[in-house]
Amino acid sequence: MEIWINPRCSKCRTALTELDAAGVEYTVRRYLEDTPTVAELEQVLERLGLEPWDITRTDEQVAKDLGMKDWPREAGERARWIAAMAEHPVLIQRPIITADDGHAVVARTPEALKSVLPQGA
Repeated sequence: MEIWINPRCSKCRTALTELDAAGVEYTVRRYLEDTPTVAELEQVLERLGLEPWDITRTDEQVAKDLGMKDWPREAGERARWIAAMAEHPVLIQRPIITADDGHAVVARTPEALKSVLPQGA
């Protein structure tokens, strides 16, 4: 299991606390420092079952500077969105957990976080 975090994010810290409490083994990726590639973002989006605009933090200043709220949200624009996230990782929603069973979640809610924990944890 891997978790993409920003250490300054309270939701990320909560997720780490819950993973530790459940005794789960995981790897931490500080994605602002260890920026995901376009290919990694595409893979994570596939595992999440989401589109890039679903995990883009459009209220970040860089998103405002790029005018992302006005970008089309359609298949032909996926590469543009993913390229922007690869270039500006602050745009990536967090925390993202990729579970060993192949699925992934944006663990911003207790329910999403619980979905990657072992049963009974």
